Order: sequence, then structure tokens, then C-alpha cells
Amino acid sequence: MKIKEDLFNKRIISIDAFRGITIFIMIFVNELASIKNVPQWMKHMPADADAMTFVDLVFPAFLFIVGMSIPFAFNARLIKGDTPKTIWTHTLKRALALIIIGVYMVNAEYGYDASKMVISAAFWGLLAYSMPIPIWNKYDKSFPKITKNILQYGGMLVLVALYFLYVQENGEIGITPKWWGILGLIGWAYLITVVYYWFVSGKLIAMIAFLFVCLAANILNQIEGSFVHEIKWIGFIAGHMTHATLVSAGVIISLLFFEGKISEKINWKVIGFGVLFFVLGYLLRPYYEVSKVRGTPSWVLYSAGICTVIFYFLYWLMEIKKQTKWSSFFMPAAANPLLIYILPGIIYYFNLAFKIHIIPDYFREGTPGIIWSLVFSTIMLFAMRIFNKYKIQLHL
Repeated sequence: MKIKEDLFNKRIISIDAFRGITIFIMIFVNELASIKNVPQWMKHMPADADAMTFVDLVFPAFLFIVGMSIPFAFNARLIKGDTPKTIWTHTLKRALALIIIGVYMVNAEYGYDASKMVISAAFWGLLAYSMPIPIWNKYDKSFPKITKNILQYGGMLVLVALYFLYVQENGEIGITPKWWGILGLIGWAYLITVVYYWFVSGKLIAMIAFLFVCLAANILNQIEGSFVHEIKWIGFIAGHMTHATLVSAGVIISLLFFEGKISEKINWKVIGFGVLFFVLGYLLRPYYEVSKVRGTPSWVLYSAGICTVIFYFLYWLMEIKKQTKWSSFFMPAAANPLLIYILPGIIYYFNLAFKIHIIPDYFREGTPGIIWSLVFSTIMLFAMRIFNKYKIQLHL
């Protein structure tokens, strides 16, 4: 793969802003999920509904942004002089880390027999959510190496211990991938897309072909009795290619935007793909409906189209019109996405483990609950400012 001497050598703040906004909304809707008496349009649509809300767009937006970042990440490593072995090792480590964290988070939620566990389920969850910090923190070069090793390997040992301390409902020992969790799904989609991206050297036409292959796999996965359900490993790959469709869509839009100079001219190729996403989603909807829970093709395509429109607006506003000051509010989250994702879980399990009840029940339903969710999301952003200042940043 060759180094691209173009905008992939620069920092595109509109991508960071898109990531920061998405994470802020993600924290907001995750907190809102526990609030009672909230309008349906502020929550995920049920699995049997043919509809989607803005909440159902958060996860695909993150996948889309992961895809947009891939060409920049690869180019940065090539400029740095990394060998293919180094790049592959980094890719596998990142994907594996996301999958591991995702599985631990899922097991903290359910599937255990608390009466048979040596430590409380809440304390188990607190440790499971907390250990990624010492393990995957981006330590400064001045940080003592011995202390760094103690923290990293100590964190790994704790995760291993948590595996054996976990007792399933059927009495068996050890955690299982009941499902992969949001981070795990991101990890698999990222891995599948990056492996293909590397093999085709990031060629646009090849990535477009891959998007349609992923879409076809998604469609086959929706058909009852399809051969993908007969062979376990094919069904496994087809399931993850649903999310890889969104990652590859992000890669394509990134390639179309940044294979040249920033221009005020309308990018008709990007607009064309945005329209294509909507048209295909519309054409497939009568057959597969729109459902985030079921991962239907129309949900994937509508999400890709909406993300394209949102990013095009941010690109125009920030790269062309140079209106960037407003984005500083969201940037702490963009710089530390994994930490801000797991931090609410750490707070939740800490309060649960030590029986701390801070928020009055008044703020757990209706309008007060919505306001609290916004306040909580804002607090998380300010917490990231502090963590970033003191170099506590998770880096996979």
C-alpha cells in the first residue's frame, strides 16, 4: 500500500466533531434508556416496528465514523514508516481489545448467578469496566516503565481472575459471548473491513464492491431458510458484515471527500452516494422493513445516507466556512471516545456495589429525567477535559 500525498496527511476536524457529537448523543441516550415515561421517539424502536428514531442512528453513526477514519489511520502509519507486520499487529490488537471489553461488559449486565459468586455481581461489574483504563491507557513517555508494567499486567491479571470468578446461571464457570456488546460488534466490523481495505490497497472501486458484498450478505442473513443460517461460520460472518456495510460506507465517503484538495465546489460523487443509499433503502424497505434491532438492510442504508448528509454539512461548515469554535464543547469526547463510553458504567457499578443513591427518583422519569440525561452527558464531557489534561486516555 502506497502513501497517499493528499488530505489524508492532515487532521480533518469535521470528522473529530462528528465523532464528538455522536458520542455526546450516545451518552445522552444511554442514560435516557433508564428513564421512565419518555416519548418513544427518544428511545430505540421495538424489534417488531418498521421505523427508526435518532437513537437508532447513534450506533451506525459511530461505525460510519470508524470507516471514515481508516484511510487516515493507515496513511499515518505508512508515513511513520511502520512495516506491514506492525500494522497488522496493531489492527488485530485493537479489534481484539474491543471484542474483549465488549464481552466483559455484556456479562456484567446479565447471565450470572450472584448467589454462587465469591464477589458481588456489582463489584465484578465495577472491576470489569475499570480494568481497561490501566491496561489500555496511553501512558506518557516520561511515565515510569515499572509502574506502567505493574498497572497493565495487573489489570490483565484482574480480568483473568474475573473470568474464573464468574458463575453462569447454569452453574458453569467463566464468561461467554452471549452477544458481543456494542464495542465487540464495532471490533468485528472494523477487523473485517480493515483486512479487506489492506488487501485492496484502499482502492475506491474495490471498496464500493465490498460495500455491495456486505449488503448482499445482510440481505441473505434476513431471509429465513437462507444457506447462511445452515453453516455456522458463514452465518457468523454474514451477521457481522451487516455492520461492516456501515464501516465500508464511511471508508468510501472518506475516499471521495479527501482524495484531493478542500474545495468549495459541490462534491457530486458524495451527493450521488448519499442519494444512492436512500434510494436503495427505500427500494428494499417493503421486503425487509426498517429495524435497528433486526439489523435490516433499509436501516443500514438509511443510516449511511443520513450520516453522509450530516458529515457533508459539518465538512462545509468547518472545512470550507471555517466555523469551528462551537465544536470545542464536543472535542474532549472525540479525543477519548473509549473512556467516555465506559465511564458511565464505572459510575453505575460503583454506586451499585457500595449502595450509593445520589440522583433522586424525581429525576428518573419524564421531563426531569430528560433534563438530567442532558446534564449527565455534559458532566461526562467536562470529566473528559480533566482526564485528557492529566493524560488518562485510552488508546487501542
